[in-house]
Amino acid sequence: MPKLRGEAFWRETLRSAHYVVAPMVDQSELAWRLLSRRHGAQLCYTPMLHAQVFLRDANYRRENLYGEACPEDRPLIVQFCANDPEVFVQAALLAQDYCDAIDLNLGCPQMIAKRGHYGAFLQEEWDLLQRMILLANEKLSVPITCKIRVFPEIDKTVKYAQMLEKAGCQLLTVHGRTKEQKGPLAGVASWEHIQAVRKAVSIPVFANGNIQCLSDVEECIRKTGVHGVMSAEGNLHNPALFEGRNPLVWEMAEEYLEIVQKYPCPLSYVRAHLFKLWHHTLQVYQQLREELAKVKTLEGIVDVNRELKLRCQEEIANQKEGEKPKEGLPFFHWICQPYVRPGPRERCKENGDSGTEKGVRGKRALEEEEDGNSELLSKNKQKKKLRNPNKTFDPSLKPKYAKCDQCGNPKGNKCVFNMCRGCCKKRAFKETADCPGHGLLFKTKYEKSLSWQNSQRVIPSPERSRRGEEAGDGAV
Repeated sequence: MPKLRGEAFWRETLRSAHYVVAPMVDQSELAWRLLSRRHGAQLCYTPMLHAQVFLRDANYRRENLYGEACPEDRPLIVQFCANDPEVFVQAALLAQDYCDAIDLNLGCPQMIAKRGHYGAFLQEEWDLLQRMILLANEKLSVPITCKIRVFPEIDKTVKYAQMLEKAGCQLLTVHGRTKEQKGPLAGVASWEHIQAVRKAVSIPVFANGNIQCLSDVEECIRKTGVHGVMSAEGNLHNPALFEGRNPLVWEMAEEYLEIVQKYPCPLSYVRAHLFKLWHHTLQVYQQLREELAKVKTLEGIVDVNRELKLRCQEEIANQKEGEKPKEGLPFFHWICQPYVRPGPRERCKENGDSGTEKGVRGKRALEEEEDGNSELLSKNKQKKKLRNPNKTFDPSLKPKYAKCDQCGNPKGNKCVFNMCRGCCKKRAFKETADCPGHGLLFKTKYEKSLSWQNSQRVIPSPERSRRGEEAGDGAV
């Protein structure tokens, strides 16, 4: 039977899904997908999988897709990142029997995607993308879909979407932010871009961005005309988002932990989910936040979750009539609710800065102060401080390193060229020289090689030559 395409694929295979859980690295694993489906999600994506690793590593395939069969986890779309048509298609062929479609990630804006040359950093390479999608559309028995980010210009975004449709993409998810809009610079997603794409293509379109509650989903569908809406951060903080409910956090946490007992996943995934669910509560109970960060077993995480529940129930019992949520939250902290990521200016205000350009600080704000106060250090540096109380992060006390004459990196203390190892290796090879400081012995090895070659060039004696000739005469 020929595979379904476009509207027919969305309507019959994806069951006209409107509510979609996004592909999230280390966060949209099977247990979380099942929880989300129980509470209104109609379609889920796997976490982004690396096509090259999926192709060569059987363990990676088993851990991420080939695990226990779960009929409830459908419809399901497997997402890959890739930059080579053959690798992408070969990986997809190994995955197609376990899903309803294969998605090509063209939306990841993170630095790891830039280094690996995939995700949103392929959005200018239209020839390559056409070849990848054309080949996948030809070889796969399931449809090929794409998840993209927008360009600043609406016209270019529309042409981009039309190019992907023409190549064979059967469904398009449009994240209404550019690849530069991420972290504290995320800002508001442009539904205007999404609406323009929806009008310009004939395949189904999903919208992604600005979704914090069910009313946002409904408004997005009404304004853009898309077939469905995808949620990532909103879903992580409230897995009942698509039900239009704001349940008690411990209800969702306990249900998730029960599913994890049946469908295990790495402890880091579980911990990350509880940090999201309990985000607002953990700002109140900092000690329990530290315990959750340090716990080493699933049973330990269950204990911390139980303690958080008891603290909240005690707080509810002591609540005064008419008391309102603090910190400007729409609900009390023990209720699932959105988390709005502060922008750079808000972070400056939180950190006591003026908000001027000079005062703007990054994600790890206030991490280097003169007094070394651990409360003002980043979480990573606080952990290092716990391991080594004598460690200091004062820049003025850090040792100064002599720089490489070539590139400016720290030079080797015993390098004969006053260079770092990389630059030294290039020069020593070029000049056939030695640098004992870096363990580079090009000259020594070359001289040994010449000496060995000379030792093999032994001039035969007359007697030995005569015997050789006699032996030759007797040969048949």
